[in-house]
Amino acid sequence: MTSDLLYSDTERALATALTDLLSQRCQWNDVLAGTVGPDLWRGVAAELGCAGLLIGEADGGAGASFREAAVVAEELGAFVAPVPFLGSSVVATTALINVDAPGDLLKRLAEGTATAALAVPYATAPRGPFPDGIRIGVHRSGDSAQGITRLRGIVRGVADALAADVLLVPADGVPRGLYLVEAAAPGVTVTPLTSLDMTRQLCEVTFEDAPAQAVASGEGAHAAVRAALSAGAGLLAAEQLGIARRCLDMTVAYVKERRQFARPVGSFQAIKHRLADLWVEVTLARAASRYAAACLAGDDPDAPVAVALAKSYCSEAAVHAAQECVQLHGGIGFTWEHPAHLYLKRAKATSIAFGTPAAHRASLTTLANLPTPT
Repeated sequence: MTSDLLYSDTERALATALTDLLSQRCQWNDVLAGTVGPDLWRGVAAELGCAGLLIGEADGGAGASFREAAVVAEELGAFVAPVPFLGSSVVATTALINVDAPGDLLKRLAEGTATAALAVPYATAPRGPFPDGIRIGVHRSGDSAQGITRLRGIVRGVADALAADVLLVPADGVPRGLYLVEAAAPGVTVTPLTSLDMTRQLCEVTFEDAPAQAVASGEGAHAAVRAALSAGAGLLAAEQLGIARRCLDMTVAYVKERRQFARPVGSFQAIKHRLADLWVEVTLARAASRYAAACLAGDDPDAPVAVALAKSYCSEAAVHAAQECVQLHGGIGFTWEHPAHLYLKRAKATSIAFGTPAAHRASLTTLANLPTPT
């Protein structure tokens, strides 16, 4: 596949509009204090229409592609924005559009009046086995007539579930299935966990014979979960690109101003070399991320390879950029009063999400038919 990896006029306009909104409503000190209000998500989801990018126009969405969604993820990463775009508008939405999802639910998601989350651990890799932490519970009188299945079990480390109105739950059974569960339904408990990255807090979701509606079963359910996790990994790479880009920009701006021995510290050769190496990493990360988004958008057969490559490379690039940001800011970079630690925590947390770099590199040996090391 030959792809144009440059940003289109539409993508640049979307990035500009989103940057303007985030600059007004997502200041880093508000993110740190946890005072970013619901108006941020309302602006991203409804005012700019980002929640419905992947949803077809017939269901009230924008009918856009993963390229536009990747642009949104990149800008949200640059601001470490605490919004459920990845979990709801990418992962859960991808799963829903691959199954027979209720049209009213897709419309609510596109409007930003509802959010959804896929109830799997944040570290779940796209090419792993079907998640089997949840099992079918005991049926009650009248359940069969209403098409209700009862679910029982615990899923730990779920991302973007605290704000979710609807949970998409993979459950073991004969056959395995994918189920819709209202987050406010009886028998559902969502408990926040102490997370490294509190801008995307993980939680534990408990189901005690919670009522659920089946939306897919067997291979259809497995295919929907795989597609959702692959989209999550691919667009998380775009988010990591945004993190790395912002860390590089902040660091370059700082070393131009910070003076030592009567000269800017950025003029020292060692600093120049470190930042030049980092610039190369960010540039390569952009190419990998954009190619993954293009492959996902075009349903290209090379998408699994592109996603694995992008997620493995962008994970390490984001962590390295955040580490350099902390170190090259000197004393201030290690304090609570500087945003560098927010980027480092987000970068570290995303590096294990949807598969670690090592797991994706291992999958590449199979995907690209490489010989196994002896």
